[in-house]
Amino acid sequence: MICKRSLVRRTAAVAAAGAAALVLAACGGDGDSSAGHGGHNSSTASASASAPASASQGQHNVADVAFAKGMIPHHRQAVQMADLVPGRAQSDEVKKLAAEIKKAQDPEIKTLLGWLTSWGEEVPAEGAMDHSMHGSGGMMTDEEMAELENASGKAFDTAFMEMMIKHHEGAVEMAKTEQADGAYAPAKKMAGQIISSQSAEIEQMNKLLGKD
Repeated sequence: MICKRSLVRRTAAVAAAGAAALVLAACGGDGDSSAGHGGHNSSTASASASAPASASQGQHNVADVAFAKGMIPHHRQAVQMADLVPGRAQSDEVKKLAAEIKKAQDPEIKTLLGWLTSWGEEVPAEGAMDHSMHGSGGMMTDEEMAELENASGKAFDTAFMEMMIKHHEGAVEMAKTEQADGAYAPAKKMAGQIISSQSAEIEQMNKLLGKD
């Protein structure tokens, strides 16, 4: 009986030790698993936190670059045309329109130049005109600009509005291309503003010319 009791006690002790070892192993496993899982969580959280920051910078594509590079000389020519108005125009409406064109497009030129600089793209030189665009996108040719410079009074008003309508129509088409193909949100927003404002000015000039 004594031997049997001793054997039972030993068996119980072994079983208890085994159970304790299993519990410890399980706890240790849980600890390792928890630490590993926690590490994974913190890595995921870090990646998640960095993703919105990258997206918030705003991605641009080749269409955005083409829009900026094309619109800068386009706007510059419109401002150049508007600068001819004060000393040549007869109509107060034309003088007011030219002032509004310059007021809207001068800041846009600066913004477009800033985008190209931030993107590491070549910036059109100050005062440089892209002659490859003359006759396209509504751009005036050198001959047309000379004709405008040599006009005055009512003849100037008519020539200015007819040329500016053509010029604005080109800008609207360029802006529509940017909205369709561009990726940079601020550029697409500017394109929308150009479409809205210049379409309204086209309508105004057509009315002044008696075409509506």
